[in-house]
Amino acid sequence: MSAELKQTAATGAPASGWKPYPAYKDSGVEWIGRVPEHWEVWKLKWVSNLIYGSSLSNDERIEGKVPVYGSNGIIGYHNQAISIKPCIIIGRKGSFGKVNYSNIECFPIDTTYYIDETATKNNLSWLLYVLYTLNLDGLSKDSAVPGLSREDAYDKSILVPPLPEQRAISLYLDDRTQKIDSLIEKKQKLIDLLKEERTVIINQAVTRGLNPDAPMKDSGIEWLGEMPKHWKIKRMKYVAEIKSSNVDKKSSDNEIKVFLCNYLDVYKNEYIDNSFSFMEATANENEITKFIVKKGDVLVTKDSETPDDIANPAYIKDDLTNTICGYHLAQIRANQIELIGEYLFRLFQSKKFNSHFEVSANGITRFGLSIDSFKLVLIPLPPIEEQNEIAKYIETSTQKIHRTISRIEKEITLLQEYRTALISEVITGKIDVREAA
Repeated sequence: MSAELKQTAATGAPASGWKPYPAYKDSGVEWIGRVPEHWEVWKLKWVSNLIYGSSLSNDERIEGKVPVYGSNGIIGYHNQAISIKPCIIIGRKGSFGKVNYSNIECFPIDTTYYIDETATKNNLSWLLYVLYTLNLDGLSKDSAVPGLSREDAYDKSILVPPLPEQRAISLYLDDRTQKIDSLIEKKQKLIDLLKEERTVIINQAVTRGLNPDAPMKDSGIEWLGEMPKHWKIKRMKYVAEIKSSNVDKKSSDNEIKVFLCNYLDVYKNEYIDNSFSFMEATANENEITKFIVKKGDVLVTKDSETPDDIANPAYIKDDLTNTICGYHLAQIRANQIELIGEYLFRLFQSKKFNSHFEVSANGITRFGLSIDSFKLVLIPLPPIEEQNEIAKYIETSTQKIHRTISRIEKEITLLQEYRTALISEVITGKIDVREAA
């Protein structure tokens, strides 16, 4: 890791030692300002053509090694290319403005534009970095079917250095961004390892308990295997109240104003407390009585685009003001006699327990769970005192992991911001990299 990257990861500030060009001139474009004296300001249409991709349905594809690119990246493979290598692919519809790059010949489909060496006389790698800075994803005018107009893209002003300098810039940015990307990848792998450690802690505690010497017995449940001999097994419906909410975002003058704890609130957060800003909605008195959220509730996602994302839980830590459970969620309230919410929440976090719901999910493009999937599932039940001990142990044991993950995620964010700023500073001529390349 270079000294400048270490500084950036620690502080988020660009490294010192970068130097500007010897002389600058007014670009004549207000938002661009001053530019290196020997650079030109051109429209994108004078620098490169944007070639329309070609239609290629799933049925028309023949198995091969040529990547097929849609607006958001590779969507399959074919036996024939329409571009030469290398190639820049720009989303035209869907994920419009998104920029991808292929080192090999490829097949961009008709939701994209592409640029290869037949479309420009400029350095393609340099042009890739230029496109990153143009914010093409903000140019859509069609609200019904968002897309990138080629004419709008062509009208964007860019700074064009001489061709040898374009090569120097691309070499410099290739080197620096690869180092940053490598560092980000290492940090992400460390996060993955920490999450695996956390998963092991949770799995072990909710399926084996905290006493490694406890006598064991066969649970009779495939996903659970053996469990402590003194634990019980019951269907969830006998130890918890389980409801499927049908309250969606709406606003009616005839109904009562409420806050809605929705799918994303649960999917993105482990804990929900009274510091949250919830969506405003309306509900009738019956819906409020039935789906009001209380401290100790466990809210669980019951559908998703992938089966491994369903049954994702969040625990309600506080009594929330006038907040009800929203659509696409199961609301589970432990009876507090044989089951407590904190233990149930950790049980849902267990990969072993969650695997039951992955198998139970139905769907093709979107996977869902019926309310009976929750009611009928068999769950291990330690004594209440032991459930409390398990919940407290997991909370204590995973706190340090959470703090470490949070710190690493902040470092990754700083590096990503630094990467973006570095590309912008070099592409707009704020930094002279000719000797550094």
